[in-house]
Amino acid sequence: MSQVGVPEPNPAAVPAYNEIVISMGGLMLTRWFTTAAENRREISHVQVGVRRSRLRSVIMAAALATGLTGLASLPTTATAEEIRQPRQVAYVTNNADNTVSAIDVASNTTIATIPVGAAPDGVAASPGGTRVFVANNADNTVSVINTATNGVIAIIPVGAGPTGVAVTPGGTRAYVTNSGDDTVSVINPATNSVVATIPVGTAPTDVAVTPDGTRAYVTNNSSNNVSVINTATNTVIATIPVGVAPTGVGVSPGGTRVLVTNETDGTVSVINTATNTVIATIPVGTTPSDVAFSPNGARAYVTNSGDGTVSVINTAGASLITTVTVGTTPIGVAVSLGGTRAYVANSGDGTVSVIDTATNTVEATLTVGATPTEVAIANVP
Repeated sequence: MSQVGVPEPNPAAVPAYNEIVISMGGLMLTRWFTTAAENRREISHVQVGVRRSRLRSVIMAAALATGLTGLASLPTTATAEEIRQPRQVAYVTNNADNTVSAIDVASNTTIATIPVGAAPDGVAASPGGTRVFVANNADNTVSVINTATNGVIAIIPVGAGPTGVAVTPGGTRAYVTNSGDDTVSVINPATNSVVATIPVGTAPTDVAVTPDGTRAYVTNNSSNNVSVINTATNTVIATIPVGVAPTGVGVSPGGTRVLVTNETDGTVSVINTATNTVIATIPVGTTPSDVAFSPNGARAYVTNSGDGTVSVINTAGASLITTVTVGTTPIGVAVSLGGTRAYVANSGDGTVSVIDTATNTVEATLTVGATPTEVAIANVP
């Protein structure tokens, strides 16, 4: 059993000490105490400070020598930077009660319920995690949420029947699909105003932006195609035929592939972004609604609202890996930033299913508002 030695204190500077040994979990710490009880006198604050400093040094040295860092962790006052750690928050639109549920991803608990516009549908977070944009389908607006306070700080009028929303990687633009007037509204988040309106296909439903921010892909539900927007000019540069009733859309993290869910024919179209053509079609469940990629792009998760499942796709092989049973009528899906969890909004039973992506099993079911529709995860600073 090892023992940590302590230098003999200077008798002229401090009272005389004898040495005792205290056993702490197998570690022998050396400590000193006074035996000059007969010569007791008041000890100055300076001397007390010297003793505490020496004791701290002894404990620290012993802890470092043995690897017991827990002993070296004495209470300290945390700085503001240490207290304010980024955290992931899942924002879920509750279409039937005009709210958004904010879920802390670490604890899977609801930390806020935020009133927004009428019939909130699509939702997207800014890259910095400071803002969340909510498309309110019934009142033709977009609510802007400040994630620091979880309060609405702006309401932006857009087109008719806004459904989907996506923010560019640089956070300088937000694209909103207006299913009621066949357009896409372009929002400048700096001014919270619409700076352009782009005609697209019939009943545009969802939108996704490439990682380099140069293209936006829009699903047109009633014209069975996808509009490709050049974000520099805000014009449509290509129209891609896909399956029947395309709804959800997602772009791979590498930007080379776009996946589109086709509700009526139960498939997912795979688009090569270099050629803007469909290169594969993957059968999935009944009425596929939304799609989300894992952060590494190896997997994609597709909600099947018609049969209460999520299809897990191997993106490299464009093939189905497994099917996960979730809640009733799943619509929206988002994957956590670390890729370990997928959050699924079940509109039919007012819940969110949390899928462990390592095992492809549901590890938690969370109660949220009425008719949860879409979900986005923000890394809130």
